[in-house]
Amino acid sequence: MGKGRLEAFSDGVIAIIITIMVLEMKVPHGDDFGSLRLLYPVFFSYVLSFVYTGIYWNNHHHMFHVIQKISGPVLWANLHLLFWLSLIPFATGWMGENHFSAVPTALYGVVLLMAGIAYYILSRSLIKLQGKDSPLAKAIGKDTKGKLSVVAYAIAIPLTFFNRWVALAMYVLVAIMWLIPDRRIEKVVDD
Repeated sequence: MGKGRLEAFSDGVIAIIITIMVLEMKVPHGDDFGSLRLLYPVFFSYVLSFVYTGIYWNNHHHMFHVIQKISGPVLWANLHLLFWLSLIPFATGWMGENHFSAVPTALYGVVLLMAGIAYYILSRSLIKLQGKDSPLAKAIGKDTKGKLSVVAYAIAIPLTFFNRWVALAMYVLVAIMWLIPDRRIEKVVDD
């Protein structure tokens, strides 16, 4: 199967996710900067989720750039990832509206954890289809960054019930870790 429709569908879903998140930010009641200050949890949640969504879109794009074909299991693995990503607007809104209280912040972590696992499953499905010597397999390698992310989420989720700020800091640190340019796929393509 060709990969074009899967990429176009995924791009569309991710664009809708970002649109839903921004539409969930309500205009403040007031005309001064003080009224904006009340929205900082909602805005910070949006920024964090926008960054995460962008990271997934970017990595998804790079991953599909180096593959040649897809299969039924790849389609399902991709839908699995999109399912978890589609929950980001809900988790973002709930966490922001409740000023990062424990349960919404933990749920946000669960969504991040499951999206991370789903991305891992998708990458492994693609590697299995492309072959162990494929450019994608070489680029991803042991996927230390991906595994470390999932472990960080798994630690942060229960941590929210003891110190939500440390858990939130862990979510931010994982995002920063992924913002640092990852040249694995580009390096393999250039070789």
